[in-house]
Amino acid sequence: QVQLVESGGGLVQPGESLRLSCSASGSTFSGVHMAWYRQAPGKLHYLVAQINSDGTTGYADFVRGRFSIVRDDTKNTVYLQLNDLMPDDTAVYYCNGAPSSPVTFQWGQGTQVTVSS
Repeated sequence: QVQLVESGGGLVQPGESLRLSCSASGSTFSGVHMAWYRQAPGKLHYLVAQINSDGTTGYADFVRGRFSIVRDDTKNTVYLQLNDLMPDDTAVYYCNGAPSSPVTFQWGQGTQVTVSS
């Protein structure tokens, strides 16, 4: 069974950066459109960024220009670089298949990002 593992979250101050990683055991991301999502307390799951199998990317308006999604299929890992973090970015971040992908994995535990001064 595929297991998604997100890591790299933490507590940072506004304006700082983090790099999140998402890896999978038991399967491969190769050929799968992947995405990062986030969920803040009391809010819905939101799509943050997407990277297609060919490397093309898309971002939610609220992170465009600050976040960057990258994939390394040789390592079966998808990364999300978070720059210029703001308190509103505080959430649990998850990875999974993109909305445009027919593939959906079992959700992992996510990684907590907290932005606070």
